[in-house]
Amino acid sequence: MSQAPLSGKPTVIGRATSINVRKVLWTCAEIGLDHHFDSDWVGEAAIRRRDELLALNPNGQFPVLIEGEGALRRVLWQSNTICRYLATAAGRDDLLPTAPRARAVVEQWMDWQVGDLNPAWRYAYLALVRRMPGFTHADEIAASVTAWNKAMVLLDRHLARTGAHVTGPAFTLADIVLALSANRWRLTPMDHAHCPAVDAWLNRLAVRPGFTAHVIGPGVP
Repeated sequence: MSQAPLSGKPTVIGRATSINVRKVLWTCAEIGLDHHFDSDWVGEAAIRRRDELLALNPNGQFPVLIEGEGALRRVLWQSNTICRYLATAAGRDDLLPTAPRARAVVEQWMDWQVGDLNPAWRYAYLALVRRMPGFTHADEIAASVTAWNKAMVLLDRHLARTGAHVTGPAFTLADIVLALSANRWRLTPMDHAHCPAVDAWLNRLAVRPGFTAHVIGPGVP
């Protein structure tokens, strides 16, 4: 028998600057979920609470969703999984359809974000935005920028065909996860491919309060 969501206010933990955390927070906003956001994971706090994080997620990554307390506590990690869970638990089949084919198309684009788009931008983002040591090789940066632009052109052509949202007329979880990635692409200081359909799509999404709060609001890629 499947377990229903626990009563009470769930907690989302993670850094407010993380796009993986923000996709969960945006999903919470879309479904109207009253939740607690534990964002005390920066600087010394992150070091002090490292063991706490590893006890919740053995990968040591954000976000983590916590429901219940004590023996009834349940923990879930992986951002796209959390988004799917929250939408399903809220009965929001507009965000994640129950019909197998329609659901698969939404999940297809969510998986593309994780499996294809994210690897493309990793080196360029860490070099150009995070300025991380070791990510300084010009050829690697250029290759990452090229791959990132190629992926965004693919998304642009798809959005030009749908004319509205990622999977068609309706807004879904696929729009949430990909809009955050597209905003990161747009804000990263590099040469950008011409993607007018992506720009138009982001402009359409800008009317949603969750987009304003969790994509534009943080002001970071």
